Amino acid sequence: MKLLMMFIVHAIFIPCFSFDVPGKDFPLTLDYYKSTCPTVFDVVKKEMECIVKEDPRNAAILIRFHFHDCFVQGCDGSVLLDETETFQGEKKASPNINSLKGYKIVDRIKNIIESECPGVVSCADLLTISARDATILVGGPYWDVPVGRKDSKAASYELATSNIPTPEEGLISIISKFHNQGLSVEDMVALSGAHTIGKAQCRNFRSRIYGDFHVTSALNPVSETYLASLREICPASSGEGGSNVTAMDNVTPNLFDNSIYHTLMRGEGLLNSDQEMYTSMFGLQTRRIVSKYAEDQVAFFEQFSKSMVKMGNILNSESFVDGEVRRSCRFVNT
Repeated sequence: MKLLMMFIVHAIFIPCFSFDVPGKDFPLTLDYYKSTCPTVFDVVKKEMECIVKEDPRNAAILIRFHFHDCFVQGCDGSVLLDETETFQGEKKASPNINSLKGYKIVDRIKNIIESECPGVVSCADLLTISARDATILVGGPYWDVPVGRKDSKAASYELATSNIPTPEEGLISIISKFHNQGLSVEDMVALSGAHTIGKAQCRNFRSRIYGDFHVTSALNPVSETYLASLREICPASSGEGGSNVTAMDNVTPNLFDNSIYHTLMRGEGLLNSDQEMYTSMFGLQTRRIVSKYAEDQVAFFEQFSKSMVKMGNILNSESFVDGEVRRSCRFVNT
């Protein structure tokens, strides 16, 4: 009942942001499926409502899929390809293997779309639309989603390993990885705000809670209690509890809001990569942005929407030449 009320309350006011789509030479448009699959947005929205009500964590899963897809070869659905005897995918790359879950959720949405509009809507577009709807369904902002992506026939284990930021990574390295994708420091801080929902595995925050957590949180008694609870979930030994999970935002874990930035200002960021944005000696600019978003949720929502569109516009030029619309997101068409 509490979860249902949350959906009702946040359905009353959903911030809506609309941005210009690049000019006529740009391959993505808002009405790409107007004549070929006019119901695609409604179909995805309806299914996403069911998926998120079943488990709010599914919202974070869909957003994470989109992020991990776009940072490797552009937004082309390559992250969804299964490995075969003759094909190496991205699923077993170190940033993905213990992080990405919910492939069956994507299959579920794809199957419904295929029943409505066979061979029309790409898996890359499916991820992009689903990420937007997932955000809305847990209280986040709306934005228009340009579509028209094609699915790649290739994947890159190497780029998945090198391009995607990791939870223990330092600030300068993460900024560089975003810059390589054409994303700014402001984009990085805003997109990292998606960690206001979802959970992290012990293996991804163990070094943080047995490292400098007590330093960044300034020995605050409340923080010490929180740290003790984290250590109960995540033992110090690397051989124990690696798959145990906890919320990245321990205040409002199922609500998309600006709470994660308050967490960072308290020095309680679960992931080192997040906390670095506020406490790193190199983080003068990121510290200012974190403070701004903590103070002004509307500013965060607006920039998050802009940055999601910008990230979704990272394209694989090869997929527009020889790409396809996969019948199954797991395999290249034969």
